[in-house]
Amino acid sequence: MNPILIVDDEQSMREFLSIMLEKEGYSVKTAHSAKVALHMIEKEIFALVISDIKMPGMDGIQLLAEIRKISPDTQVLMITAFGSTDTAVEAMRRGAIDYVVKPFKVDEIKIIIQNAMEKKRLEQENALLKQELLSLGGLDRIVGKSQAIQHVFSIIQKTANSKSNVLITGESGTGKELVARAIHALSQRSDKPFVSVNCGALPENLLESELFGYQRGAFTGAVENKKGLFEVADGGTIFLDEIGEMTPAMQVKILRVLQDQEFRRIGGVEDIRVDVRVIAASNQNFDQIIKEKKFREDLYYRLNVIPIEVPNLRDRKDDIPLLVGHFLKKYSPNGALSVEQECMDLLVRHQWKGNIRELENVIERAVVMMQGDRITIDCLPRHILDESASSGDLVVEIPADGMDFDRVIAEIEQDLILKALNKSGWVKKEAARILNMSFRSFRYKVSKYGISRIGSED
Repeated sequence: MNPILIVDDEQSMREFLSIMLEKEGYSVKTAHSAKVALHMIEKEIFALVISDIKMPGMDGIQLLAEIRKISPDTQVLMITAFGSTDTAVEAMRRGAIDYVVKPFKVDEIKIIIQNAMEKKRLEQENALLKQELLSLGGLDRIVGKSQAIQHVFSIIQKTANSKSNVLITGESGTGKELVARAIHALSQRSDKPFVSVNCGALPENLLESELFGYQRGAFTGAVENKKGLFEVADGGTIFLDEIGEMTPAMQVKILRVLQDQEFRRIGGVEDIRVDVRVIAASNQNFDQIIKEKKFREDLYYRLNVIPIEVPNLRDRKDDIPLLVGHFLKKYSPNGALSVEQECMDLLVRHQWKGNIRELENVIERAVVMMQGDRITIDCLPRHILDESASSGDLVVEIPADGMDFDRVIAEIEQDLILKALNKSGWVKKEAARILNMSFRSFRYKVSKYGISRIGSED
């Protein structure tokens, strides 16, 4: 939480409030005039300003108006002398959260400050929650039972409570952010912020201001102080997605944060120290981009303390039926939907280049296109149905943990038969001819694999 600033021309009052608040565990700074306070506010963000109303030169009401311009998120509590409550009420109309009348009771002001700081904390948490809900796409949890995804689960559980940086790699759409969120949720930082930023979605100047914040007047349009996401994530986790897209200049700044756990706002003069765990992710080949001098090798090693490679969907086909069921519930929560077996077979055998994100899009479309309560192959997009059976050499990847040869051969046979049937418009004799099979053998295979649809034999 940012510090509290006490503004009063009476030294005794500044010292009294400062000692009292520091005993309560708050970080406190003081200013003897509104002019000095404004200078401090332009350099630093304060959670709360406690200001006397009557001061020489600029008074508390004028200070309040300037604070609203420079740092509108900063709360202001006014102190007024007995008999000047009308002025205090005017201050509340202009945005002060409350006022206390001198002489005040210590317990009274403690409660007011405690409530103000708690309100500020809740506002920040709600803002982060809204950000997370808006940015949370795809699955709201990781779904899967395959050995490939179980291996990822194992790494997450073993390393969640570590302070070490994590680098998550994998193809686009595999669920890298979900892995990052799972690490945070299982860590001792779970009650602190999880902040996500897509490094590839913002130009360098905007990314720098998002990550590190800026001071008022740092550049054209900087009309108020703004916290950076590293500061917002203090105590928690920051997720730097698509870090491979980051420019070399930004990579140097990130490297400094990783080395020193501190940074400086744009236009700022003071270093800000934070306690943040960094989780980065990319779909890039780091060996290649390091070789091409597009990514710093020293930054790569700083990030890659705990490497996690998220498997693509082609290597976890056993999870496809589970994922299909998950998305059916997501896009039709009030209906009990099912998937026709031949449709599921096509989904399992499809080469998901877009991974889980592509599968989710296909199921969402199928729910919209379906008639009744079953998804059939007619609900699938054309590119899945028209996947050519003769599109070059057959490529079968052997997973690290081995494979079931008979099952794979059976899947290939089913795949070719379904493709031939789709190509022939489900005319079985024509499909047999396409595959250069006897009609008798073709019918045997169709029966063996339970492939059925009303179609012509001719």
